[in-house]
Amino acid sequence: MLEQIEQVLDARVRPQLALHGGGIQSLDCEGGVYRFRLLGQCAGCAAADLTTELLIQEELLQAVPGLIGVELVCPVSDELLRQARSILSQSHGG
Repeated sequence: MLEQIEQVLDARVRPQLALHGGGIQSLDCEGGVYRFRLLGQCAGCAAADLTTELLIQEELLQAVPGLIGVELVCPVSDELLRQARSILSQSHGG
């Protein structure tokens, strides 16, 4: 199923994301649910949920039999965690 998903992403989704300086990374597909993260300008974008629903989910559910859902995974980067810790330590006198 992941191979089919990648074909759809290459043909229909990645070109659209690239127009906005973004991309998509497949993480896994288990139990009919595809999990991914957005890359580049799309990562952390305020419209990420809308992109997921209107572009990625719609294209994949139409084209991949047996797929029942898609899930955007939004991990916090190590750099962002470092910055947050720095800010918090400064504000607490540490």
